[in-house]
Amino acid sequence: MSYPVTYYCPHCGTLVELERDGYLADKAVTPYPLEGWTYVAPGEPFEDRDGVDGVRFVCGESDGVVWDPHDGVRGPDVGGAVASDGEGGNERESEVNDPGCGEPFYLSFVRYDEGREVDPRAESELVEIDPDPRPSGPRGPSGPGGVGDGGDSDGGFW
Repeated sequence: MSYPVTYYCPHCGTLVELERDGYLADKAVTPYPLEGWTYVAPGEPFEDRDGVDGVRFVCGESDGVVWDPHDGVRGPDVGGAVASDGEGGNERESEVNDPGCGEPFYLSFVRYDEGREVDPRAESELVEIDPDPRPSGPRGPSGPGGVGDGGDSDGGFW
């Protein structure tokens, strides 16, 4: 049995509805693909399919989903536009006819390797940026001259 599940576009907030199986193993919805994950279009089979780690949407354009399933009823904090209704300048909230911004975004599933969840973040590497060949200490005089070094100094301030 499948259920409608909704996700927001991270670029513009447009809502998309996707039919999913009862068990969800969603990791994240991101504006970029996770490194090493494999994505398919929402119209292709993806549930319990080997080699598929997520779904790639193109906001407002991908087939196989319902875009803006609540008939354009969204708040101004997620892209609602204000337009005049033409009668005396009264303003009302309305949506552009075509929902979505056209940008890709990605639904990534949880992945396991040998029974452990795979962390999608790349491993950090120690990087040395522009190593400076100069010595790390300050340059300058070595200090006050001492008594008997042939100079006129008596070795102090007194």
